[in-house]
Amino acid sequence: MRKFWLLFSQTVTVLLAAYFVVATLQPQWVNRQALGNAISVIEAPAGPDGSAAPAGSFAAAAKAASAAVVSINTSKAAARNPNMNDPWFRFFFGDQGGQNEPQVGLGSGVIVSPSGYILTNNHVVEGADDIEVILNDTRRAKAKVIGTDPETDLAILKIELDKLPVIVLGSSDTLQVGDPVLAIGNPFGVGQTVTSGIVSALGRNQLGINTFENFIQTDAAINPGNSGGALVDTQGRLLGINTAIYSRSGGSMGIGFAIPVSTGKQVLESIVKDGQVTRGWIGVEPQDLSPEVAEAFGIKPEAVKAGGVILTGVLQNGPAAQAGILPGDVITDVAGKPVRTVTELLSAVAGLKPGTSAPLGVLRKDKKTDIAVVPGTRQRPKIQR
Repeated sequence: MRKFWLLFSQTVTVLLAAYFVVATLQPQWVNRQALGNAISVIEAPAGPDGSAAPAGSFAAAAKAASAAVVSINTSKAAARNPNMNDPWFRFFFGDQGGQNEPQVGLGSGVIVSPSGYILTNNHVVEGADDIEVILNDTRRAKAKVIGTDPETDLAILKIELDKLPVIVLGSSDTLQVGDPVLAIGNPFGVGQTVTSGIVSALGRNQLGINTFENFIQTDAAINPGNSGGALVDTQGRLLGINTAIYSRSGGSMGIGFAIPVSTGKQVLESIVKDGQVTRGWIGVEPQDLSPEVAEAFGIKPEAVKAGGVILTGVLQNGPAAQAGILPGDVITDVAGKPVRTVTELLSAVAGLKPGTSAPLGVLRKDKKTDIAVVPGTRQRPKIQR
């Protein structure tokens, strides 16, 4: 009896060992027997970290940048009807009859400093009485408006939270048409969303959106609620602040615009340091140099080809007039930077430091010369409400 038991145990041990070897080296044989008529599938191997991200995936960039992109909820108190003081009005309409519905808004923002500074669009927070910021990790905080710059449509907020995720600033000046980019924000309030595309164009201006325009154009989907969100490169570095779209339907049509991060950084530093953005001003009325205008002012066609901006007016006692600049002069460059359009001249002059002399290239009667101008301070325009 003992011999039979020993033979049985040895046989079971050998069978179990054989099953283990087959299950380890050829698991599909075992699965095929176990599943019977089940469908056989082929699965891709997981990556080293347990993921199966395909080649060319933007997952790493999205992960790096998304934590620093926040959702912004704004609210504006309902306006009180001026007739509420009339007892007959209250009699017919009640105490609530003169109250309009509170206005609410959605947008996005980007945390750019461990101190809690957030870069977003001015139109996202303009006129808001209450601003709430929601982080990607679900934390919430009330935000304070540190300053706004309507001329670039940028605003700086600040929140008081610990261990804030901060985005890394990239270089918008080295961007090229065709570079891949990601747009991150909270479109339509559905929650944080990442879309991809390429840089479609650079230096877009004369769109009538802002006073100072130097937009990055992209076909990455940008929708309402994305305003103030991040445009990042394939390493998750901030390239711009998503601002506007061209649309006939209200949704994305593949034409979106972002403010370069170089502009955002300048506005951030100016507002945090001085409480406002200070820009240069020289007091001139410029006009693009067309062949018709050139002929009227007696300017040779060669000068038109060279490019520049003609001055149709110079403010009396303004910085330009005091430097000797006259109507009919053609400005070809500002502080060594060529200007070809009125928009370029406006941006170049705005970048000058008030009170500090800067050379302007001037073409007068076919003679090129440099004139030093001490710019004044550009007055902030009054916002019509």
